[in-house]
Amino acid sequence: MQKNYFSETREQPNLGIENLNRIFTPKRIAVVGASDREGSIGAKIFSNLIGAGYKGEVFPVNPYRQKVQGITAYPSISKIPCKIDLAVIATPAHTVPQVTKECGKAEVGGVIIISAGLKETSGNGASLEKQLMEHQKKYGMRIIGPNSLGVIRPKVNLYATFAHKQARPGKIAFISQSAALCASALDWASEAQVGFSAVVSTGSILDVDLGDLIDYFGIDAQTRSIVLYVESIKNGRKFMSAARCSARTKPIVLVKAGRFKESIEAALSHSGSLGGEDSVYGAAFKRAGIVRVEAIRDLFNCAEALAMQPNPANPNLAIITNAGGPAIMATDYLIARDGKLAKLSNETVQALKSVLPSYCSIANPIDIYEEATPNRFRNVMEICLKDPNNSGFLVIYTHQGATKPVDLANTIVDLSKHTRK
Repeated sequence: MQKNYFSETREQPNLGIENLNRIFTPKRIAVVGASDREGSIGAKIFSNLIGAGYKGEVFPVNPYRQKVQGITAYPSISKIPCKIDLAVIATPAHTVPQVTKECGKAEVGGVIIISAGLKETSGNGASLEKQLMEHQKKYGMRIIGPNSLGVIRPKVNLYATFAHKQARPGKIAFISQSAALCASALDWASEAQVGFSAVVSTGSILDVDLGDLIDYFGIDAQTRSIVLYVESIKNGRKFMSAARCSARTKPIVLVKAGRFKESIEAALSHSGSLGGEDSVYGAAFKRAGIVRVEAIRDLFNCAEALAMQPNPANPNLAIITNAGGPAIMATDYLIARDGKLAKLSNETVQALKSVLPSYCSIANPIDIYEEATPNRFRNVMEICLKDPNNSGFLVIYTHQGATKPVDLANTIVDLSKHTRK
């Protein structure tokens, strides 16, 4: 039987979201490995920070350059004449432990390690990882990475990343364990005009983990929903606690890769972490109130849709339709995903009978027939909103009669302004 790695925890102090503000809202940033060399990661990160209009101070650190992209460079973190909030490290793997040690001594609050080869690979990578953990514990700085694409906060023009696409401001916090998928999602979001409150590439998760990030964005005023791409979860208890707490007020939507033996082994070689059985993850996500989807496009579409709605008080839903077939299919989907058809109260049934023709179906789903006008839809929706057994309704419309879809949409929008359902 495969071991369940979901519940395994790493021995480390529970730092929670301490110092994460110095990563996500820094006043001063140092880029270690900043460069003028075209095509280098250090050059791209530095130009992204400068070019995006970041309002804080940015310091290039490069012992071989007096200036980088026209800005005075420093040979090390310790030589910068002010306290640094965030250090972004893009240097060869073997140099990173020494750089993090210097960051710790300089009281840097947060570190993003772009460099790869510190955790993913065997051999020397394990030794380097051990050194990093020792420095993190000793100095208390928070570390994102290694092997991270970086961090983006569009509203404050923070682009501490080597991604080529900028992100538009929005209300979705996107957290990804895959740098490549993170970059691809930025491309897709740009075309789809989806905006973000933050984009975080966790990399191999040496310190700051999914639980920390869910906690942080769960109380972040700029964030209305949290979406995740997950390959494995090390600290299961911490993740579950954070998700349960945040999901009460903000939707959490997730894609979990590594569902089968072959893809789990691929995740091991990619991130250095081994996932557990998919059924264990599925049950845990369900308990935590996380919405699981199968495709990246569904990840963002679902997050946007959920963020526009108040959280339902219960799983009871009324379905209002002018077409029976789609309503039956919707019922299947609802029940399969642990929703319930609301049991309409006697008062609701009598009220519906008073406004609907006798041939309409009063049972839930409520079929008000193909000739239904926006006014008929509105009457039924208003009645259903008053029913205490019902936490909301789903309107299914097929274009059969003379009703214009835009008119019905405007009716729904108008009603939504006057209810928390």
